[in-house]
Amino acid sequence: MSDRKWSLRLYIAGKTPKSVTAIANLKKLCDERLGGQYQVEVIDLVERPELARADQIVAIPTLVRKLPPPLKKIIGDLSDQARVLKGLELERL
Repeated sequence: MSDRKWSLRLYIAGKTPKSVTAIANLKKLCDERLGGQYQVEVIDLVERPELARADQIVAIPTLVRKLPPPLKKIIGDLSDQARVLKGLELERL
């Protein structure tokens, strides 16, 4: 595991099945790969649609890796773990 702090933002739209799955998959991934070295912010665009503009969100669910740089985005429910690990550059951890 790395010493780096990870800052992740997950954009969802309400309590849809895809949103619930994305949250569960992200929690599992973070617990397995990042230990306590992460912060996750879940943003529900049903409640706060104006926040989609900041990270240029065009589809949901979308996971945004804010830290460590560079910024990365993954669209979907995060069920393809190999794709998520590669997209976040976590496959080596």
